[in-house]
Amino acid sequence: MKGMMGHAAMAATAVRYLRSVGAPTTAAASAGPLPRPALRAVGDDERAPLDPAEFRAVLGHFASGVTVITSPGEPGPAGFACQSFASLSLDPPLVAFMVARTSTTWPRIARAGVFCVNILGAGQGELCRGFAVSGGDKFAGVRHTPAPATGSPRLAGAPAWTDCTVQAVHTGGDHLIVVGRVEALGTDPAAAESGPLLFHRGAFGHFHP
Repeated sequence: MKGMMGHAAMAATAVRYLRSVGAPTTAAASAGPLPRPALRAVGDDERAPLDPAEFRAVLGHFASGVTVITSPGEPGPAGFACQSFASLSLDPPLVAFMVARTSTTWPRIARAGVFCVNILGAGQGELCRGFAVSGGDKFAGVRHTPAPATGSPRLAGAPAWTDCTVQAVHTGGDHLIVVGRVEALGTDPAAAESGPLLFHRGAFGHFHP
């Protein structure tokens, strides 16, 4: 009962956030993206904004791991591929991921108030691509089991995972910064032997010691 109350509180926090930005919170509106934030315009006497293509090209030099964020949404599970993930705090145990405000998957995760971060392995590039597209049944043919604390989908073959409740949501320009409290976590030693799936300059790669 205590765990269920905790999840309900986290879900309520996420729903309050959605309402604060004017986003629908009913199940029928689950596919609607969050509104784009009102950003300050650049004045005539200020430097022109950065070119988006150059911004992506330069930041693409930062190699990262790849995850799939999943949640037991309605009418079925929700999930999306996420490169912007990081550990945040040891005490309390917190992680964070960033999601575009235009995401149609995030409102479903927010309503659930829980999520599982599936850290992908070297052989899961195609799995990642499947969760990177919009629309369709992303879980078709994908084996998964319920994570122990929240019931979020834990994808088979992922080397590691963290099972979380939504702790806080912050705005960050055209993205949201979602902070999750880790309720359970674990690894698959056999899957971890192949190493992590890496993303660098728009392409997948492997780690070689």
